[in-house]
Amino acid sequence: MAPIVDPQVILTNFHPRFTGVSATITNLAERHEQNFNIVILGDPLPVSTPQVARWQFARLLWNRNRRRVRIWHARRNSEMLLGLFAKHILRMPLKLVFTTVAIRKHSRFPRFLLSKMDTIIATTREAASFVDRCDAIIPHGIDTSVFTPPEDKVAAWKGTGLPGKYGIGIFGRIRSEKGTDLFIESMCRLLPKYPEFTAVIAGHCKSNDLPFKAKLEARLRDAGLENRVFWLGQVSAEERHLWFQRISICVAPPRYEGFGLTPVEAMACEAAVVATRTGVFPTLIQEGETGHLVDVGDLEGLTRSIEGCFSDPLRTIEKGRAGREHVCRNYDIRQEAAAIEAVYEEILNS
Repeated sequence: MAPIVDPQVILTNFHPRFTGVSATITNLAERHEQNFNIVILGDPLPVSTPQVARWQFARLLWNRNRRRVRIWHARRNSEMLLGLFAKHILRMPLKLVFTTVAIRKHSRFPRFLLSKMDTIIATTREAASFVDRCDAIIPHGIDTSVFTPPEDKVAAWKGTGLPGKYGIGIFGRIRSEKGTDLFIESMCRLLPKYPEFTAVIAGHCKSNDLPFKAKLEARLRDAGLENRVFWLGQVSAEERHLWFQRISICVAPPRYEGFGLTPVEAMACEAAVVATRTGVFPTLIQEGETGHLVDVGDLEGLTRSIEGCFSDPLRTIEKGRAGREHVCRNYDIRQEAAAIEAVYEEILNS
């Protein structure tokens, strides 16, 4: 697609797979379009916003209005790097904005890139503490008009054709950092005692993580649970909300998470959440009301919390309803979009 003539804001997406960052850009782009001339530069996303391939970036910037200041909003290191090249080598009048979610010390090269940004946004106070400066703290939000609850959780699960009455799921990359092994071990301990529940695992598995996945599959076979735990693979952006509507419990046991949109999306669809104390989860989850928090790597605590949900499905569904109310109040995409746009306005008017 040819670039629009004069974008005010360039949103960069340099990743071929649909990741959490991709979801953030997707959620925000069409809202930003209501107030700004927006283009997405990089790999395509499922939105109507004008999109331009990476190789066209010079054409995008080098036009008859090339002296006009534009915002380059990056969320990955490679996107910061190209923004710096465009600004300092091509001499484009860009204002570089970066959103950081990391809750650990940045290595030397990212720190250098961050030092060259004009504006830095952090998604949490903890993320802000790991950068030398932070201009705004803006939590992620989700589209609560897309991530909506079904009329009936039991009926929604039945529609999958999978066994059981209730669903429980984990969503994200298949790897140790995401705690997939903790989820599998919990299921091996609990599913034999709770025949009404069936588990699903959704997420991409990179080639270097295939041996890790193979061990988990062997563990399930040894436990005789091949027909109680189902691998969905990478779920498309268009289908994500459907699986959150179908499950009654979402488990998010990562050993590290910068922010973590999956439990937010699940709660918006009235799924109770059991998660580890990392990312945004400690402020997202109201203990005992919308779900449960456990320490990072605490298999015993994770299993106990999930069993508490298994043992009282009706109360679990009530937690899911409370979760949606909490997300709608605090994590709606409109709040995030408005806060980011206030930053854009300040930059463009300065």
